[in-house]
Amino acid sequence: MTTRILFYSVFSYVKTLFLKGRMELASHYCHQLGCLKIMLVSTVLVASSACTGDFEDINRNPYHVTAEEMKRDGYNVGASLVGLQSFVIPVDLHLNQFQECLAGCAFAGYMASTPEWTARFATYNAPVDWNRAPFNDLITGIYPYREQLHSISDDPTILALGELFRIASMHRVTDTYGPIPYSRMTGSGLTSAYDSQKDAYNFMLQGLNDLIETLYDNRFNDASYYAKYDNVYGGDLEKWIKFANSLKLRMAMRIVYVDPERARQEAESAIAHPIGVMTTNADNALLKVTTNPIYTQVYEWQDERVGADIACYMNGYNDPRRAAYFTVSGFAGNPYAGLRSGIDVASKSATDAFSAPIVGVTDPIMWMNAAEVSFLRAEGALRGWNMGGGSAQEWYNNGITLSFGQYGIAGAEAFLNDDTSTPSNFTDPLGNSGHNFSALSTIKIKWNGAAGLEENLERIITQKWIANFPLGMESWAEFRRTGYPRLALVVQNKSGGTVPPGTYIRRLPFPDTEYQENRDNVRDAVGMLGGSDTQGTKLWWDKK
Repeated sequence: MTTRILFYSVFSYVKTLFLKGRMELASHYCHQLGCLKIMLVSTVLVASSACTGDFEDINRNPYHVTAEEMKRDGYNVGASLVGLQSFVIPVDLHLNQFQECLAGCAFAGYMASTPEWTARFATYNAPVDWNRAPFNDLITGIYPYREQLHSISDDPTILALGELFRIASMHRVTDTYGPIPYSRMTGSGLTSAYDSQKDAYNFMLQGLNDLIETLYDNRFNDASYYAKYDNVYGGDLEKWIKFANSLKLRMAMRIVYVDPERARQEAESAIAHPIGVMTTNADNALLKVTTNPIYTQVYEWQDERVGADIACYMNGYNDPRRAAYFTVSGFAGNPYAGLRSGIDVASKSATDAFSAPIVGVTDPIMWMNAAEVSFLRAEGALRGWNMGGGSAQEWYNNGITLSFGQYGIAGAEAFLNDDTSTPSNFTDPLGNSGHNFSALSTIKIKWNGAAGLEENLERIITQKWIANFPLGMESWAEFRRTGYPRLALVVQNKSGGTVPPGTYIRRLPFPDTEYQENRDNVRDAVGMLGGSDTQGTKLWWDKK
């Protein structure tokens, strides 16, 4: 009886872990369940050794959770969906740090790392194992869940959601490396043939079109059996359709300089869809988590501080959102102080006084917000596309208003009408003059209808960058696409010349493990790059 109670207790706990997305702990306790099942079977066999007439029944564990029971309760589908969601913006602490903070946030001007490392992404000489993580760890994490989902469900809605999560994850991988294994995946994916980035984008955009149609056709179906495993929208398919259309709009804009007509067509179709795109903060895609990985990095490890770039923009603009974004620094007269990225830190303790990103232990992880979508529509309208009514100025102002509303900050109207403020200079609070830089831009906040496309594009992207904090990988991609916002060059460029002086990193090179274990395919991928497999080679869509 004691063993039976223990089995049910562990089983109940595993179920809770799955619901909360705690996959590592759930896997651990699944192993414990297996051990308990062995104990239970042994107990039954000993107790029944005098009678063998019911041998098959005796050897069937009465407390075993059958595949049918797992299917009926939705646990197997739920585990796959939770697993796939966990890689869009990684919930795994180390993968999140390598991909989002140490790489994306450094390259986007959002954060600076504090440990005394002399090799890091920010100085363009990351250790080889760092460079593997956003490729190897993400791909080998996503595809087992995807294969499992296809093996246990033929529900078109479930498979469409799984495909949506794959695209939301993998578009970030291709935007980091260029060509990737995508359409011809085998096994874990790390011995697969690559698609060029152009082909990968074509597959993803077509995949979005197909899954949006599927979700729309099935939007009134009962979602109760998987809704509890949906840690973003709780099974609300209309919101998933809005997210999918918004993701399509984001990806369409990414290719505007390499395929402007395709970009326009995909963007306009996302807007024209009957459900459409995100329009309010209630549509924001926020993944509920037990522990936000950035919280651990910032407050337990003390590994990240606010970047000097975003601090200078927001200080110069006297942006009220600073109180929601950044902690107050320990420097007198400099309440929101950023740390210069791309430097060698003398000592970690010396960075303690710099502002830190504000994040709570259980704060959700933002995938995408309505403000970004409004700024995308502003850019589309600026280019003359049909963005569903509204001028570029109206969508721009709406994006600022949505961003203020997301954080409950007053003063959006005064902010968007500010026609004088510009980004500020940076003076290192620690007195290192080699880290100082002059204001990166003179762009003002208020819309200027008399300005040309390029000035207002800088205005849109700069405000979208502020609203998207801390989505580092997305903002790095937009910086490479547009050149905005204007960011400071790294102080220590240790790339060995692969990133030429006076320029910025454009991609990460393929992991060394691909050359060791997938040699022929990665060589084909390098041929698709149009350049060497280095950090300075531009991606397919990076054509401005």
